Amino acid sequence: MPRRRVAWAAMVVVLGVSLVAGARAASSRPPSLDQRVRAITVQVRCPECEGQSVADSNAPASKAIREDVRQRLLSGQSKAEILAYLVSRFGEGILLKPRSTGIAGLVWALPVAAVICALAGLAVAFRRWRARSPRKPTDDDRVLVERARHARPSGSGLGIGP
Repeated sequence: MPRRRVAWAAMVVVLGVSLVAGARAASSRPPSLDQRVRAITVQVRCPECEGQSVADSNAPASKAIREDVRQRLLSGQSKAEILAYLVSRFGEGILLKPRSTGIAGLVWALPVAAVICALAGLAVAFRRWRARSPRKPTDDDRVLVERARHARPSGSGLGIGP
């Protein structure tokens, strides 16, 4: 048993080190201009398409927005500034992911709160069920069982003939 635990622990350590090394290698070099444009445009809804991001759409409006984002990045604007500009121009509906503040924050908070409440309710119910002591048969219950046993003809409960 201890050898298995050591093997599992070693596997977890190797996996953790691999993930950390991979994350460091990916984040060590700065993203290219195309990567920065894509990082912004995947968050923006195509004004002409239904449910597509500007990054994935080939509509003329999406191409224009991608080029505008590229120019704004080249001029030194940050991601937040570009997204704020797009929201001021097209409205909040341009963002694929709603902001998580104010009333829009309820979109994110209510499902999480519902799941937490459901889990808490289940925990309380299971705890109550476990805490209840099992009912013990009373003397009246024993008398009823004995009457039923004596009243039944032999073999009738087993599906065997008379």
